[in-house]
Amino acid sequence: MEHRARVALAAIAGVLVAPLAGVALPASAATAAGSLVINEVESSGGDPGDWIELYNTGDEAVDASGLVLRDNDDSHAYVIDAGATVEAGAYLALDVDASFGLGGSDSARLFDTDGTTLIDSYTWTTQATTTYGRCPDGTGDFATTAASTKGAANDCAGDTGDTGGTGGTGDTGSTGGSSTVVLNEVESNGDTTDWVELYNTGTEAVDVSGWGVLDNDSSHTPLTLPAGTTLAAGEFYAVDMTDFGLGGADSATLYEADLTTVVDTYSWTAHATTTYGRCPDGTGEWVTTAASTKGAANDCVQPLVINEVESSGGDPGDWIELRNNTDAALDISGYVLKDSDDTHAFVVPDATTIDAGGYYVAEVDASFGLGSSDSARLFEADGTTLVDSYTWTAHADTTYGRCPDGTGDFATTAASTKGAANLCEGDLVTRAWPGGTDVTAVDDADLVTTNLSGLAYEASGTSEPGTLWAVQNGPGTLFRLEQADDGQWLAADGDWASGVTLHYADGTGNVDAEGVAIADGSADGGVYVSTERDNDASSVSRPSVLRYDVSAGGTTLDATTEWNLAGDLPTLGANSGLEGIAWLPDADLVAAGFVDATTGEAYDPADYPGHGDGLFAVGVEGTGGVYVYALAEDGSYTRVADFASGFDGVMDLDYDGASQTLYVVCDDACEGVIGEFAIASEGDDAGTFVADVYDERPAGMANLANEGFTVAAAAECADGLKPAFWADDSDTDGYSLREGTVECDTEPAAVVDPTISASVSPAVPASGWYTGPVTVSFTCVEGSAALVDACPEDVVLDEDGADQSVTASIEATDGGTATVTSEPVSIDATAPVVRLTKVAAGQTYRGVRTPSCVASDATSGLAGECEVTVREGSNGWRVATASATDVAGNTASVSRRYRVLTAFVRGASQAGAGSGAGSAFRVGRGDRATLVVWVPVGRSAPTLLAATRAGSPHAALGRMGATGTAQDGWAEYEAVVRLPSAKAGTTWRYGVRSGGDVSLLAVRLTR
Repeated sequence: MEHRARVALAAIAGVLVAPLAGVALPASAATAAGSLVINEVESSGGDPGDWIELYNTGDEAVDASGLVLRDNDDSHAYVIDAGATVEAGAYLALDVDASFGLGGSDSARLFDTDGTTLIDSYTWTTQATTTYGRCPDGTGDFATTAASTKGAANDCAGDTGDTGGTGGTGDTGSTGGSSTVVLNEVESNGDTTDWVELYNTGTEAVDVSGWGVLDNDSSHTPLTLPAGTTLAAGEFYAVDMTDFGLGGADSATLYEADLTTVVDTYSWTAHATTTYGRCPDGTGEWVTTAASTKGAANDCVQPLVINEVESSGGDPGDWIELRNNTDAALDISGYVLKDSDDTHAFVVPDATTIDAGGYYVAEVDASFGLGSSDSARLFEADGTTLVDSYTWTAHADTTYGRCPDGTGDFATTAASTKGAANLCEGDLVTRAWPGGTDVTAVDDADLVTTNLSGLAYEASGTSEPGTLWAVQNGPGTLFRLEQADDGQWLAADGDWASGVTLHYADGTGNVDAEGVAIADGSADGGVYVSTERDNDASSVSRPSVLRYDVSAGGTTLDATTEWNLAGDLPTLGANSGLEGIAWLPDADLVAAGFVDATTGEAYDPADYPGHGDGLFAVGVEGTGGVYVYALAEDGSYTRVADFASGFDGVMDLDYDGASQTLYVVCDDACEGVIGEFAIASEGDDAGTFVADVYDERPAGMANLANEGFTVAAAAECADGLKPAFWADDSDTDGYSLREGTVECDTEPAAVVDPTISASVSPAVPASGWYTGPVTVSFTCVEGSAALVDACPEDVVLDEDGADQSVTASIEATDGGTATVTSEPVSIDATAPVVRLTKVAAGQTYRGVRTPSCVASDATSGLAGECEVTVREGSNGWRVATASATDVAGNTASVSRRYRVLTAFVRGASQAGAGSGAGSAFRVGRGDRATLVVWVPVGRSAPTLLAATRAGSPHAALGRMGATGTAQDGWAEYEAVVRLPSAKAGTTWRYGVRSGGDVSLLAVRLTR
C-alpha cells in the first residue's frame, strides 16, 4: 500500500456485517434530550421559593410532561405536570420548593420520564447572590447573573458568579455584544506581571484600538490598548496588567473603546495554580489550565483530575483515584476530597506528591462511603476551592473513570484499574512483546528502497535457516531471500537476484503485491500473493489472490490462477484491499473444532472439493477484517468465516503451525501492535477465531511502517526463542527487513485426541438376540496428529453368548489416544435341547400312554413351554413330536413312533407282536381271561360282543365293568370270560363296542 496515517486502534467488533440502518427514537424523548436545558437556578430567596428554569433551545415545541427534576438527593423529585409544553425559544420556570429545597452546595438535575436518563444538570458549591444562569441563554456556561429573570431571558451583563462545576475554581464569564474578540486566558498568581489574553474567534481581523481591561476595582483606570492594535482571525494578544495586579478573588473585564460597553468578563475566587483559560480556545468553559501559554493556544489538559471512582465493592472499600496530567510532580498535600455531603472530608496527608503522569488513590471508606447516587469532589487545601468533581446516579458495574485516561469524559470502565491507567470499553489490552527487545536490520540496503510489504517463511525442515519470501507492492515484485553467513538475508542467485516481476494471468499489469503465503509449508505448490489493485489502473480496486508457479523460471511470472474476491467483500477503496494472506491447514482447523459459518456446523473439508488441504485467510486494510476462504482450483471460492481484528486495518497475516496461532498485524498506525488469534474451544465463541492477546512491538524497535511479519519454524528454537521478521514499507534508515525473536511455543501444543467409533451390523433383531455372526466396524478421525496405525479392521463375532462387545484403541503420533467399546451384542445360534419322555421308539403300550417333553436352552433361554404333538396311524401306531423355541428364535424338535393298544387281554402275551393291533393274545384252553378296553371318559360303558371263530362278533354279552382307573381323559373297563376248551391254536374273536366304534380282541388258545 502507499503508506499513510490512519486512526490508531478500533474497538474489537463482532462478525463483519453491513452497518445497521438508523433506529428512530420516540420523538418526544429525542426532542427533550436534544433541546431542553436547565437555564437558570434560584436556590435562595426566590419568589415564592426555590425554582429551576428550563429553556427550549430547539426550533419545535417540546412536550415536558413527566420529566423529573431533582436536587443532589435521589429521594427528592419534582415531576412536571401532564400537558406541560415548552415552545421553541421559550422558558418554563418550575417552583420546586414544595418538593425539595436547593441548598448552598447542591445540584439541579433534569431527567427523562424514566427518572434515570439524565438530560442536563448543574452543580454549585455556594449560594449565588442573584441566580445561576446560562450566558448566553440555553447555550452558554453557567455564571452568576446580574439579576434574577424567572421565566425570561437571563441578565448576563457583568456576571461574576461561581460555577461550582467541574471546570476549575474560576467563575464563568460572559460575552457581550457581537464582537468575535473574547477573553481567553488570565494569569493572576502573583508573579512579576499579571496578564490577560485576548483571542479573535472570528474569520476577519478586528481593530481593538483603545479597548480597555479592568479588574473588579472600579477605582482603577482601565488599561487601554494602543492605537492601531488589530487582532487577525485566530490571533492571540496578551495584555500585561502594568497599572494594577489581579487578585486571588478578582475579575477581568474587556470593554470596547468607549470603556463602557462590556465585551467579555471573567471572575474567579482564588488564584489558579497555573492560569485560568478557555478550553477549547475562545469558546469553551473556563478551567485551570495545565500550563501558562501566554499569547498562544491554551494547554487544556487539566493538571489534576479525579480519574476513577469506586463506589461499590472496592478492595478494601470505596476509593477515589487522582491523576497528574502534567509532566512534573504535583504536591497535593492537604487537598480535600468530599462526597456530596460537605460535612464529609478526606484530607490528603502531608508530603504527598504525584509523579508526572502518575496516580494517587485515596482510600476514603474510613472517612465516608460513596453512595449509589453521589459525588466525588476534589478541593484545594482551603477546602472550598473546587478543583474537579464527578456526580453519578447509580453504582457502576465496574468503576467510573475518564476515557481516555486522564482527559476524557467519565464513563463506566471495562474493568477496575486502581492506581493505573483506565481500561475503557473498546481499548485493546496489550502486553510486552513476547521475545527479545532488540531488532536488527538484516537486508542489503540495495534490496529495495521502498514498499517492501508481506513476508512468508518456508522452513528448511531442520534447525538450519529456511527461505524468506517477500513481496514489494510497487512495482509488483516477488523476492526469494536466503541467509548469508553474516546473518544478512540476500536475494537468491540467478533469476531471483533482483526479484521477479509479477503480472496477472494474461501477462499484463503491475500487481500491487501486498501479502505472500505458501501452502503445505512449501513453495513447490505455488506462492500465493494477496493484492489490492493493478498499479497500472491504480484508481480501480481489484482485491485478488494470485497463484504463481515459482519453478517456472525467468525474471517475470504470470499468475496461474486468480481469485478476484470483489464480488464477496464489502466495497473497498482501490488502496484499501487485501493486505495480508495466510494458509490454514485443514488438519489444524478440524482438530480445533473450527465452525463453518456457511453451515453453522463443524468445518468439513469434504464440503469444498478441489480446495487443497487448507483454507486461506486474507486481511483487509479497508475494513480491519479477516476473511477465510476455500479457494478452488478453477478460480471459484467460498467464504467459510470472517472475524474482526480489533484494528482499523489489517496489514499482514502469518500462521504459526507450531502454536496454531494466527498473527494479525497492524502497522505504525497501531503502534506496531500484533494480535494473536486462535480458535476458541469453549464458550459463545467456540469454533471461531478470537484474540488471545495483543502484543506490543519489541521495545527496541521504533514505530515503523511494518506491513510484513512472519516467524521461523519451531525447529529453529534456541534458548526458548526463534527468529521473527518485520518488513518496513518506508525503508526507514535505508533498511526494509528487520529480524528479532519471539518466544517458542514452550508449552507443548494442546493434544487433541483422535476419535474412534464402533458400529454393529446387521441391525439388532427385535428379540435382542442374533442367530448368526455379527460384524463390528470402526471409524477413526485424526485429532491433532496422524494415527500411528490404521483404523482397526472389522471384527466378526460368531460365538454364542450374551452381551459380547469389542474394545479397540488407537494412538496418534503426538500421544493422543482414543478407545471405544462397541454396543453389547448377544448371539445364540444354537437350537434348544429337546427330549421326548414317557414313550420309546417302537414300543407298544397297553392302555393310555401320553408322551411329554423336556427342553432347555443354555444361552438365550426358552421362549415358551416345550410342546408335544401326536399323529395317529393305523393299528395303534402313533408318532409323537416334541418341539421348543428359544428367545433368539432357534427351534428344535424330536419324534418317536410307538404303538398304543386300547383293547387287550390283561396279563396275556401277544402272538405275532409287531404284526398289527389285531395280533392274538395267548390264553390257555378253558382259562379265564380278563378283557380290558379303554374308552374316552364320558362315554357309556362299552359292550362286550360274543366271540366267534369266523366273521365279526355281533351278539352282545353285556356291559363291561369299570375298573375305576382313569388317565388323561380315558377310563378303563374290563370283563372276565372263560375261554372255550377248543383245540389249541384255535383263535376266537371278541368284540367291544364303544359309541359307534367296535374293537376286536383276538384270543389264541394254547395247550
